[in-house]
Amino acid sequence: MNIDIANLIQEMLAPAVMISACGLLLLGMNNKYAIVVNRIRLLNEEKRKFYKRAADSHLEYEDEVRLKSIDFQLHKLVYRVGIVKNAVLSYSIAIGFFVITSLWLGAGVIERTDFTQVMSITFFMAGMASVLAGVSFAAIETHKGYSIVQYEVNADD
Repeated sequence: MNIDIANLIQEMLAPAVMISACGLLLLGMNNKYAIVVNRIRLLNEEKRKFYKRAADSHLEYEDEVRLKSIDFQLHKLVYRVGIVKNAVLSYSIAIGFFVITSLWLGAGVIERTDFTQVMSITFFMAGMASVLAGVSFAAIETHKGYSIVQYEVNADD
């Protein structure tokens, strides 16, 4: 068996770099997820306080406006959490594809055939497509986050 070690290391490095890159993207998305979930919890707590106050007496006009703003934001934030979840799943799937790519590259060391090369390329491309999906979800989530902030700022006017 004649193995070109330098070529093998070079081939196996691309999936490893992508695994690392996806790990960083996942870290960022998990931070976003935590922030959005925390915001949902805070708004729910504020909403419960308004309902408790409303049970004791009638809400003022400003309180009713704030309650409507909270309901609107909660609806949008729940949608946003779903988008973040999709991004996290896309990056996680990409990592899985890159790990499988590395396994196929390793199998190609034992027996380099057209099949092992095709499988390696197929799983690497699937991983890249999953990264693209994750980046797309992240971009959509950023846009939605901005629109929620705009609404909250404008609701006070």
